[in-house]
Amino acid sequence: MLHAQIVQDTLHKDKPYVMDEVKISSNAFNKIQSQNVMKIEHKSIKELQQKGATTLMEGLSSIPGVSQVSTGTSIGKPVIRGLSGNRVLVYTQGVRLENQQFGEEHGLGLSDSGIESVEVIKGPASLLYGSDALGGVLYFNPEKFAKPNSYSADFSQKYFSNTQGSNTSFGLKSSSENWKFLIRGGYNNHGDYKVPNNSLVTNTRFEEADVKTALGYSNSKFSSVLRYNLNNLNLGIPEEIGLQTRKRDPDYPRQGVVNHILSLHNNFFFKNSKFDADFGYISNSRKEFADSTIPVLDMNLNTLNYDLKYYLPKIGKLETIIGVQGMSQTNKNLGTELLIPDANTNDIGALATSNYEWKSNVIQAGFRFDTRKINTETHGIIGEEGYFEAINKKYTSFNASLGYKTKLTDNLSFRFNVASGFRSPNLAELTSNGVHEGSNRYEIGNSNLKNEQNIQTDLNLEYGNSHFEFFANGFYNHINNYIFISPNGNIIDGNDVYDYIQTNAKLYGGEFGIHFHPHPLDWLHITSSFETVTGQKKNGEYLPLIPANKWNNNIRTEFNMNNWIKKGFATVNIESIFKQNNNSTFETKSKDYTLVNLGLGGNVHLNKANFDVSINANNMLDKRYISHLSRLKTDGIPNIGRNIVLGVSFLL
Repeated sequence: MLHAQIVQDTLHKDKPYVMDEVKISSNAFNKIQSQNVMKIEHKSIKELQQKGATTLMEGLSSIPGVSQVSTGTSIGKPVIRGLSGNRVLVYTQGVRLENQQFGEEHGLGLSDSGIESVEVIKGPASLLYGSDALGGVLYFNPEKFAKPNSYSADFSQKYFSNTQGSNTSFGLKSSSENWKFLIRGGYNNHGDYKVPNNSLVTNTRFEEADVKTALGYSNSKFSSVLRYNLNNLNLGIPEEIGLQTRKRDPDYPRQGVVNHILSLHNNFFFKNSKFDADFGYISNSRKEFADSTIPVLDMNLNTLNYDLKYYLPKIGKLETIIGVQGMSQTNKNLGTELLIPDANTNDIGALATSNYEWKSNVIQAGFRFDTRKINTETHGIIGEEGYFEAINKKYTSFNASLGYKTKLTDNLSFRFNVASGFRSPNLAELTSNGVHEGSNRYEIGNSNLKNEQNIQTDLNLEYGNSHFEFFANGFYNHINNYIFISPNGNIIDGNDVYDYIQTNAKLYGGEFGIHFHPHPLDWLHITSSFETVTGQKKNGEYLPLIPANKWNNNIRTEFNMNNWIKKGFATVNIESIFKQNNNSTFETKSKDYTLVNLGLGGNVHLNKANFDVSINANNMLDKRYISHLSRLKTDGIPNIGRNIVLGVSFLL
C-alpha cells in the first residue's frame, strides 16, 4: 500500500483530469488504470470539495453514474446506476460500513474530513466484498500519513451563505522512519436551507462533529495501521416550509446518530508473497426523537468483520489471491418503537481470483462462495402492530466474475466485464410490521424472501492522447428476485398497507464523456459527460428511485499570477437534468432543469503566508427545482437555492 501511495503521489500530481494515472487500492491487484481490467472511477476529496458541496454525499453525486436520495441538505444516500440502500456497499478505513443503511431516511454517515479520495465500482463487486455489493461499492481511502521524518499541521474553514453554515477542519500528523501518527477533527454546522423564494425549509438544520486518528508502524517485512473514527450527527427531520427561523439546534422530530469505526490493517511481506489481515469494529447508535429528549426509536448495531487475503507467489505473469471474509453483527432495540427486531447476523465467504497479463492484454477471473445466517427474536403480541415472529434463515450464494482488457491501438483501450452478485434480504424486508413514519405507510415484511441475484455485463471504450480523451461505458444488469414494496389494497388505522414482494428486473444505460485539452492553450480544459439509466420490472413497470438523465458540461481554466497566485483555477459548470417520465407506480414525474455553478480559487502567497482560497457560487441563477430523488418531492418542497461558499485552508 505504501508503494501504491508513492506512485499515486508521483503520477497524479497537478493532473486532475488525466484518466490513466491512478493507483487503485480497492482493486486487489493494485494496478494502474491502464492495466486494470475493471473501470473504477477515482476522485480526490479535495477535487469534490472545490465544487463547494455542503456534504460528502453531495460531492459524490457529481461523479458520473452516482446520484443521491436526499432529504434536505443533511441526509443523502448513495445511488449507483439506479441501485441504492443495501444494494450499495460502503467501505471506509478498509472495512465495510454498517449503519442501518436499509432506510431511505438514513444518510451516508461519513464526514469528508480526514478522507483522501473515493473510488467507485459500478456494478456487482460481490467477488471481493460479499453480500450487499450487488449494485456497486463506494471505497473511501483515508488520509495519508506525513512523509517519513516530517511533521505538519493544517487548518481549513468554509462558510455557506444559503444555510449560514460553516465547516471547520484541523489536522496534525507526524512520522519517523517507522512510526506514524495523525489526528484530525472536523465540525459541520448548518441552519435551515433557503429555497429560491427566500423561504426556509423548516428543520433541515444539522450539526456534525467528527474525529479521526491513526497510528502506524512499518518496516521491510511488516506494516500495521490502527485507525479510529468517531462521528456524531444531530439532525432535524424536515416536514414542511413552516416556522421561519435561523435557529441552529435541530427541532423535533430529529435524529441523533453516533458512529464508532475501529480498524486494524496488517501486512506481512514474504520473499515472493504477501499476507493481509484486516479487522474492523463498527458501532452504530441511531436514536429518533418525536417531541422530547426521550427517544422513541433507539437502535444499536454492532458489527465485527475480518478480511484475510494471501497473495500467492507469481507464476510467470499469473497473479493469484485467495481469501476468507466474515462478519458478525448484532442489532438491539432500546426504544419504545421498533422498526426491526433484535437480531444476529453472521457471514462467511471464501474467494479466489487471478490476474494474467501478456503484451497489451489482461484477463482477470475469480469465484466466491458465501453463507449468511440471520436469527431474530419474537417481540410483541400476535395480530398487533409491532409484532415480530422469530425467524432463523440461512442464505447461500456462489458468484463469479470474468474480465478482459486490451489495447486496440496505442491510444484506444477496450474492457469487457461480466460478473454476478447477490444480496440477502435485510431485516426490514423480512420482518416489518407497522407504520413507517418516513413514508407514511403500513409495511409488512415477508420472511420467505429469497436472495436477490444478478448478472451484469459492462463494456468500456477509452481513447486518450495529450489533448483529447473520450470514454464510453455501457451496462446491462439483470436481477432475479428483485425485492420491492407494493400496496395490497388494505388500510390499517388510515394507512395504506404495503407488502414486500419479489420479481425479476433489469437496469441498463451508461456514461459517456470527453475531455478536450487544446494545444497550445494548456490552461484550458473542456469536459462534458452524459449519464443515463433505465430500470424496469419484469412486467414492464419502472423501478423506483431511478435518477433522471444528466448532461454535465464544465470549462476549467488554470493560471498562475506572478508569484502570488499558484495553481489558480476558474470553472463554469452547467448541469442539465432531463425530465423523468419513467416513474414507478408510487412516484410522480419530474420536470427538467438546468443549474449553473461557478468556481474560483488557487494557492495564494502573501509575504511569508501561504494558503489555499476558493469561492463557489452553486445554483448561481437561483433556479427553483425539485430533484426526482428528493424525499421532500411529495410535499412540493424545492431543493436548495443559490449558495455562495467561501473557503480557506493553510498549513500552520
